[in-house]
Amino acid sequence: MVEDVLVIDQGFMDLALHPVVKEVLKRYIGPAFTLNEAKGWKSLATRRDFHGWHGDMWYDKSEVDYIPREVKLAIYLTDVRTGAFNYIKGTHQKEPPRVYEGHEITSDLAEKNAEMTGPAGTAVMFDTSGIHRQGTPILEPRNAVFLNYHDPTVKIQEKDLRSYRYHPLILNASFLGDLSSDDQRILGFGEKAQYRPAYVGKSAFETSSRVFQAIHGGNLLWQDYSGRVLRRLRRLIRK
Repeated sequence: MVEDVLVIDQGFMDLALHPVVKEVLKRYIGPAFTLNEAKGWKSLATRRDFHGWHGDMWYDKSEVDYIPREVKLAIYLTDVRTGAFNYIKGTHQKEPPRVYEGHEITSDLAEKNAEMTGPAGTAVMFDTSGIHRQGTPILEPRNAVFLNYHDPTVKIQEKDLRSYRYHPLILNASFLGDLSSDDQRILGFGEKAQYRPAYVGKSAFETSSRVFQAIHGGNLLWQDYSGRVLRRLRRLIRK
């Protein structure tokens, strides 16, 4: 994963704020939408179904009695012939997003599946509540960027709050010239609703991390000790 692609190249910023993109989002989500995530994703070649059928779970279902609209804009940076994005048309806004078991994807649903193969530069916009997945098998690596838009006033689910997934966008000052006031709003200028001061995340591999830190610390101590011993031996030899 590349967590913040807007710092890498002007093209990603231009894509996020493209007039056609903004017009579609205003009509579908409403005028208060913002860009909440800009992530790069490299899928390695595999035959494992590691990212199966699901709708994106991002909002606090205990606080919202409807399905908030969220849209992702995906763009391929490499030609995609296998392992393409799959989306079952017409399933958006039908039920709160969740993970689906294979047996739930009936033949009727499978017939509505759109497999989005295409050359580098292919772009797809979709409502994330619809059933979708990373297709399998992936026979060659796939590079893609996903831009995530929703209304920032909708409360985020606890899991994503803990991981600080929707942190304020990290931007590159070199790319911020000539922004309209609306563009600044979309990028979250001055918006602190999701800002968490001095955030330090918890590792999913804390035990392993502590072990490696201890090994590394011991190695540094040994290098320091052995270095001092060698220096003393050299001084004795010189005498």
